[in-house]
Amino acid sequence: MNLYNEISFTTSKLITKKYSTSFSIAVGRLPHEMRQGIYSIYGFVRLADEIVDTFHDTDQEFLLDDFEREYYKTLEQGISMNPVLHSFGMTVKKYQFPGELVDSFLKSMRADLNKQVYDTNSELDTYIHGSANVVGLMSLLVFLDGDKQRYEELKEPAMKLGAAFQKVNFLRDLKEDTKELNRLYFPDVETDNFTNEVKQQLIKDIENDFDKAKEGIKELPGKSKFAVYIAFVYYKKLLQKLKQTPAEKIMSKRIRVPDGTKLILLGKAYIQYKLNMI
Repeated sequence: MNLYNEISFTTSKLITKKYSTSFSIAVGRLPHEMRQGIYSIYGFVRLADEIVDTFHDTDQEFLLDDFEREYYKTLEQGISMNPVLHSFGMTVKKYQFPGELVDSFLKSMRADLNKQVYDTNSELDTYIHGSANVVGLMSLLVFLDGDKQRYEELKEPAMKLGAAFQKVNFLRDLKEDTKELNRLYFPDVETDNFTNEVKQQLIKDIENDFDKAKEGIKELPGKSKFAVYIAFVYYKKLLQKLKQTPAEKIMSKRIRVPDGTKLILLGKAYIQYKLNMI
């Protein structure tokens, strides 16, 4: 059984590394046991996200239904022949994730199959809570080793960080979401008239989320502070690039942070961490 457990966590690790180099760099700075928990969370949410975003030539609703059923069977039986679900199930049990976190996540994934336009900020907030905030909360429980008191103290900034990451992704992926997936998450955005003024309003809101999230990062224990801060500075840099990019160009190409820049940011973050400047 130990060998299968190891294979399951390794599978989630492989998925993380293949899908997100930047996130893998951040997670790689965590202690081994904590790293396993975060890899398993990423593997779980990535598979669900791929079902609704990528597998267009399949019965996506059936796949998501099956994925959800298998997840709950994993919790019930304590094992799954899907290595990603198996590793995630172990993490859910170990850190005692509240059921609402996974339920909300799966609800937002299901929304991507049926809902294309978000007309109000309230609708968007509900979606982001399930798609991003709860992932931040799951990760927080891993970082705190299940300490519920500290979790209650830091859950608000953790959700702000999740929301900031999600909104940056929405802004970066505006072209793909609107033209390929026919989705429009931001209520104030018009695809045929996306202006710099609207873009700046969105960025101001995201910057506010980042400011509130940073206060929570300062309170994280040990190496989890460094790992989360790496992800924080990567996304802040991406937001800066989006801020400097004209609105019409965001609608025509995908903006990214070069790998060389990421290495420089990693070095600066490490120095700040070692000098206790975070």
